[in-house]
Amino acid sequence: YFIQSRMPGLIADILMEKSKNVMWVAILISLFAGLISAFIDNVATVLMIAPVGIAICRKLEIDPVPMILSIAVSSNLQGAATLVGDTTSILLGGYAGMDFLDFFWFRGRIGIFFTVEAGAVMTVFVMRYIFRNDRQKVTVEERTKVSDFVPAVMLTLIVILLIAASFYKDKPEMTNGVICMSIALITMAQDVIRRRDRDNLMGALKDIDVHTLLMLTGIFVVVQGLTETGLIDDMAAGIMRMGGSRLFLLYTLIVWASVLISAFVDNIPYVATMLPVVQAISISMGIEPYLLYFGLLTGATLGGNLTPVGASANITAIGILRREGHEVGFREFARIGIPFTLVAVTTGYLITWFVWS
Repeated sequence: YFIQSRMPGLIADILMEKSKNVMWVAILISLFAGLISAFIDNVATVLMIAPVGIAICRKLEIDPVPMILSIAVSSNLQGAATLVGDTTSILLGGYAGMDFLDFFWFRGRIGIFFTVEAGAVMTVFVMRYIFRNDRQKVTVEERTKVSDFVPAVMLTLIVILLIAASFYKDKPEMTNGVICMSIALITMAQDVIRRRDRDNLMGALKDIDVHTLLMLTGIFVVVQGLTETGLIDDMAAGIMRMGGSRLFLLYTLIVWASVLISAFVDNIPYVATMLPVVQAISISMGIEPYLLYFGLLTGATLGGNLTPVGASANITAIGILRREGHEVGFREFARIGIPFTLVAVTTGYLITWFVWS
């Protein structure tokens, strides 16, 4: 519905108006996607912003692959910035008793939000290099006219409700899902009532990317199998044995091992497994656990950008490109994903250590 409302086209026009050339269009839309993903799920962000990127690339007649992949990795990057941006953040918030505002300012120090945003700022230099040859001027002759503002309003309402829900400590686990599904059903119902037919509804349902959904389902099944066999527990135990009682070494291992593991294993069961381990280590060392908590979240969240299958948002973006007739291989993804990951993780790794050690 959001795509059909032509709102992505309007956003594309506004971004192009604010940009000097194609390079800055790509940078601005990636940063915009990252900002949105700080407040809603990364996959939802890609589904919402990728059509804007596609619209821009069509208007400028350029290859959409680099821009859409930049949108995906930027979404993954900033998902950990707030409590509602990513499932791993929700896990940490619940385990550590943190609410939405604690991600901004916590125990008299800056929260993980500013650490993640610092990493995002540093990735601008990566994007300037990636898109260094895209210096074509961009012009907008006439802004796209939006046909329906309801989907945009509903998306905004979802963000507000998810933020509000984060302040309730004992809410049911399905709360976020219920919010999203309820708004979706309301949106579909109002569309059918307003149009007095179901053709648009059926068209929206037919546009669901079944291929990507099945692929994500398969990955989650495999990852759960690895979890049940104890492989993730063994990985966690190995990190602890290597780190011993040296805090800096242990912190370094947690961050970079999390990056590597999350490149191939879904970060949700990994973070869920590691949180109690990190707490136990902190208790045994007589320190507060927040340094290791934030290091874990930084590495596990950003590590998914190393590979195409490391994050659901990446798979979703590749699925969108496939539907547009563009196949994305590992090398093409790595050209964008690896430098993004190294720059963002290194920035977060250093800032978190200096603030929380």
